[in-house]
Amino acid sequence: MSSEDQASSASRTPESGITRFFNLFGLRVIRLNNNLGAIAVFFFRSFVMIFRPKQIPEIVQQIYFIGAKSAQIVMLVGFFTGMVLGLQLYYVLIKFGSAGVLGTAVALSLIRELGPVLTAIMITARAGSSMTAEIGIQRISEQIDALYTMRIDPLGYLVSPRIVASIISFPILTALFDLIGIIGGWVSGCVLLGVNSGSYFSRVISSTAMEDITGGFIKSVVFAVLVVTICCFQGFFTHMRTDSYGAKSVSYSTTSAVVLSCVMILISDYTVTAFIL
Repeated sequence: MSSEDQASSASRTPESGITRFFNLFGLRVIRLNNNLGAIAVFFFRSFVMIFRPKQIPEIVQQIYFIGAKSAQIVMLVGFFTGMVLGLQLYYVLIKFGSAGVLGTAVALSLIRELGPVLTAIMITARAGSSMTAEIGIQRISEQIDALYTMRIDPLGYLVSPRIVASIISFPILTALFDLIGIIGGWVSGCVLLGVNSGSYFSRVISSTAMEDITGGFIKSVVFAVLVVTICCFQGFFTHMRTDSYGAKSVSYSTTSAVVLSCVMILISDYTVTAFIL
């Protein structure tokens, strides 16, 4: 190769590398926009079908599955989260002679942040993964195609009741988490470490404003919409995955749904907090 050819090749190499980078970046951006648009259309089409009266029995069944059957794990995690908060915050506050405000610290930490976030993550792990797997199996076994054949809209039959049930269940379970967590903080701080119980509960009552509780409920509703939409979307379009097919595609969709839901819970938690503060 002549020196002129080498120089020409060297001059083209950086340009082709930069072009390739922007091509790949542009493709990923386009794919992200397409997915976001598809998820938005998927949610709004499902949400519109909520108001049909035939949905009530299925909604009640989903409330039992998503809400009632998740109560035990939510209470367990809430209790030990409150105990850990009570233990850690006690040793922090006692350095400043402020152990009496332990109730305030535990209550606000749970109601504002930890309650909605950890409740949503627990429900995602238990019920969200189940939603994705169930709908994904129905998709690869052609049960969803059979619904189309019978002139039944799969979104209204499979997704809409889960949206309503999640919007109802998430705030209730969040309130349960907060209550059990405050009791756990009392056990850790008062029963085990000797903080005055009257001071603990008076601080909880006096420092908790309605705005704090409302903010936690707003977060739980946002998390409910995100989790149920992502999990149902992943299961509904399992057959369109390019990295696998069949039973493996269901496992990949379930994993993607749980991971993406947890990430979106944390991102939306910051976003909602920035708006409501």
